[in-house]
Amino acid sequence: MNHDSNDTQAVKLTGEEIAKHNNRESCWVIVDGRAYDVTEFLPEHPGGPKIILKYAGKDATEEYAPIHPPDTLEKYLDKSKHLGEVDMKTVEKEEKEEDPDEAERQERIARMPILEQCYNLMDFEAVAKRVMKKTAWAYYSSGADDEITLRENHSAFHKIWFRPRVLVNVESIDLSTTMLGTKVSIPLYVTATALGKLGNPEGEVVLTRAARKHSVVQMIPTLASCSFDEIVDERQGDQVQWLQLYVNKNRDITKRIIEHAEARGCKGLFITVDAPQLGRREKDMRSKFSDVGSNVQNTGGDNVDRSQGAARAISSFIDPSLSWEDIPWFLSVTKMPILLKGVQRVEDVIRAISAGVHGVVLSNHGGRQLDFARSGIEVLAEVMPELRRLGLDNKIEIYIDGGIRRATDIIKALCLGAKGVGIGRPFLYAMSAYGLPGVDRAMQLLKDEMEMNMRLIGCSSVDQLGPEFVDTRGLSMHTTGVPSDTLGLDVYDPLVGPAASLRSKL
Repeated sequence: MNHDSNDTQAVKLTGEEIAKHNNRESCWVIVDGRAYDVTEFLPEHPGGPKIILKYAGKDATEEYAPIHPPDTLEKYLDKSKHLGEVDMKTVEKEEKEEDPDEAERQERIARMPILEQCYNLMDFEAVAKRVMKKTAWAYYSSGADDEITLRENHSAFHKIWFRPRVLVNVESIDLSTTMLGTKVSIPLYVTATALGKLGNPEGEVVLTRAARKHSVVQMIPTLASCSFDEIVDERQGDQVQWLQLYVNKNRDITKRIIEHAEARGCKGLFITVDAPQLGRREKDMRSKFSDVGSNVQNTGGDNVDRSQGAARAISSFIDPSLSWEDIPWFLSVTKMPILLKGVQRVEDVIRAISAGVHGVVLSNHGGRQLDFARSGIEVLAEVMPELRRLGLDNKIEIYIDGGIRRATDIIKALCLGAKGVGIGRPFLYAMSAYGLPGVDRAMQLLKDEMEMNMRLIGCSSVDQLGPEFVDTRGLSMHTTGVPSDTLGLDVYDPLVGPAASLRSKL
């Protein structure tokens, strides 16, 4: 956060002085040791005035930091409302009630498995579930409505089988490819996910560092906890980043964001098109953040719909009127390749090609939007044969995301014609549980898995992968499913996640 002219004052504000401004008529808050007059901002706050008033006259840093990029006040609060530095020794520390849930969570953290016990991406999720705060876990893990799509995103990959070839020289395996002209070490990118600081205090910059180490692209989220500039500043050398964009109702703001991203070196603009309204994510709704606590009718003029958890509170600016008619404008304001993120049917892919965009991401938003939306891999299996039939398969780059947990999932997508895949939640879980070493290990596990499985299907490089290596007949089995072999299940010894560390017993 840039310091304003008030910083030159020798005398710091006192906690006692700030505590007097604790109501709607005069509301001051402390964030990161600095005081702000947010009285006029109360009705404009996307999360509603109630949460700000809860911290009126107090230090709001702990609540503020995970949900707001650090430059939020700098951008949206007039400089005249930046009151200066606070002598934090004079600020009364609030006595926190002992939270039995938090005490239990700290015990679970003390008994966490060591990182080396995580052998696959699902292991990170199992650990994260046990050690994350309930509200953070609920936000990260939730899907729309009955979460059918959330689960189907992963299980859809299980309906595709390989047709390996043998007696091929696979001594040397090359996993590298290009995505939007950028050479990458493996055909995956870190896709955009919101609120990284809920899982780790450093937030999205952890993912930036891991992406750099492994030569993969990071897609920067609009709703990151870190500021856009913080994430870009963490980039090193020729590291490539893309921008995921939620389109603001105010097109001037949208244009400024795009131009700033391009000026800072972003190499791709991914416009989210599957979120004219955010879906109902009931886990998030049931485990609300403390600022989402009461019925909207009882908040004294708070007209923000707080009933739907963190997601709704941070997304009220998104434009539901976004349409195909807007695409020419986007193409006119940037030289970055433009991709539509969240396309879910072949007709819209063909229309995207006609509109002149450079790619699409076949995605249902991680199962967080429309429940019963088909998985990206299933849409891909429908899209590519039709594009080949029309001679359009080389006109656009196709990516998918959603449910990718194994390198076999990546390989299946590439065989069906995807240029690469986006992975989001697994890296969040790895970061939440183990920080940067966790994300590093998760990426390396995928590379190791992919090298092994490329050998086993008989391909030595990504460009050799094609539809002849997969059997997709199972994707049509929506209604019949696969009968369970109950005798087999009775004797099957299931795989298990990492066990709690023995350290707790010492």
